[in-house]
Amino acid sequence: MNRYAVIGAGPSGLATARALQRRGIAVDGYEASHGVGGLWDITNPRSTMYESAHLISSRTTTEFAEFPMRTRVDYPGHRMLRAYFQDYADHFGLSELFRFETRVTRLEPRDGGWDLTSTGPDGDITRWYAGVVLANGTLAEPNVPVFPGSFSGELLHTSAYTSPRRLEGKRVLLVGAGNSGCDIAVDAVHHAASVDMSVRRGYYFVPRYLFGRPSDTLNQGRPLPARLKQALDSRVLRAFTGDPVRFGFPRPDYRIYESHPIVNTMILNHLGQGDLRIRADVVRFDGPTVHFRDGTAGDYDTVLLATGYSLDYPFVDREHLAWRGAAPRLFLNMFPASFNGLYVVGMIEASGIGWQGRYEQADLLAAYLEAVEHDPTRAARFRGRVVGSPWPDVSGGYRYLGLDRMAYYVNKDAYRSAVRREKNALESA
Repeated sequence: MNRYAVIGAGPSGLATARALQRRGIAVDGYEASHGVGGLWDITNPRSTMYESAHLISSRTTTEFAEFPMRTRVDYPGHRMLRAYFQDYADHFGLSELFRFETRVTRLEPRDGGWDLTSTGPDGDITRWYAGVVLANGTLAEPNVPVFPGSFSGELLHTSAYTSPRRLEGKRVLLVGAGNSGCDIAVDAVHHAASVDMSVRRGYYFVPRYLFGRPSDTLNQGRPLPARLKQALDSRVLRAFTGDPVRFGFPRPDYRIYESHPIVNTMILNHLGQGDLRIRADVVRFDGPTVHFRDGTAGDYDTVLLATGYSLDYPFVDREHLAWRGAAPRLFLNMFPASFNGLYVVGMIEASGIGWQGRYEQADLLAAYLEAVEHDPTRAARFRGRVVGSPWPDVSGGYRYLGLDRMAYYVNKDAYRSAVRREKNALESA
């Protein structure tokens, strides 16, 4: 029987190991850290967690369907989530499938499979696998923009931020206002001497609760057409949160859900209280002074770059994943059209897709690998559909912003429907 490797023991890697295990497919897992949980384990040296980090999607839309969380907390924090992943791994016997503190350093194709070289407690070892699943996540390689000039204070990416205590008494500038940036700004106002946020574009702010329920649990039935949902939800948000422009944010130049919304309305409260202020886009640094596009300037002790992350699979040459721009071009963000034995699970971003959506990815992959092992004709038909047919539209009718971070963004309903259709077609072929 062929053996497959899974890289990463975070949510996507655990989902993949579980899906392969369920179908009796032999698997070896590799994890650079000391245990499961991926970035949600704040003790993982590669973790980008901070002390106040919580889910921005609610528990019931995020958890694995076959293993609900043992809590009624709607938005668990990172410690509770780390324990959840450990419980998940223990319940299904997944930890024993992984080699921990073992980092994959190189993948090279050989004899229809892949040589995987790793370094760990036993030194550098190369093993051959029939296929390798890249499930090491999308949020590990910080995107660090370069600005003209030099800053004489502390300049760091939010991936290096863990606690607001390091901001005590400092004049802080946050560059960017994504979900992490807004979380950190809310942290900082209780410790820093001052907090400013430099933003390039406008944002939509979604409260965690609407009508007394987690907001992402509403309208969980048949999805509305994109334009109708955008129109309805925009009106609801204006009623609940007002217009962010009056707090100093630019007006968004896109419709809601065409970029990831900010699930944090406390930032608006602090703006309304004068605890922080919005600044224009950064133009250049000059010692402690930061100059902004609108001609203003300010002096700061710390600049925090909340500028997101770049996709990175550093152990394999890009040609093997058909990179196009900021991301590989893969069928359903999973399968290279060449079917070269590399697969990706977890290279999706979507509001509300949760870990169950990633498990469904893994289950489609497991169904394909099972066909490879036991019904090669059925597997060949699947490959033929991928190569010979138009790929499904997983945008759901939304026109996503043409940004690098949106290169692998999908609509959760359209994507999960497409994955389920492909799995049903594969298993009924």
